Amino acid sequence: MGTKQLATRVDEEQERAFRENTRKLGTTPSDAMRMFITAFNACRGFPYDVKLSSWTEAEPFETEDEATDFATRISMRTARATR
Repeated sequence: MGTKQLATRVDEEQERAFRENTRKLGTTPSDAMRMFITAFNACRGFPYDVKLSSWTEAEPFETEDEATDFATRISMRTARATR
């Protein structure tokens, strides 16, 4: 079976934290992505719960930039909360 390359864009802080965290775990960013893809495919979806909160109605983002900004803010808040 051949291999294919996947690429994504993340902001610099996310990239830096990802590299640092994978290093601390004794792996590489590439291996971490392969692990996620393997788990995603084995579960036939996310290997963790992905759901909307029952107490609010979700509104779609107007632009991809707005969605990216939101995801960055929430992930940084989560990272700070778990330190």
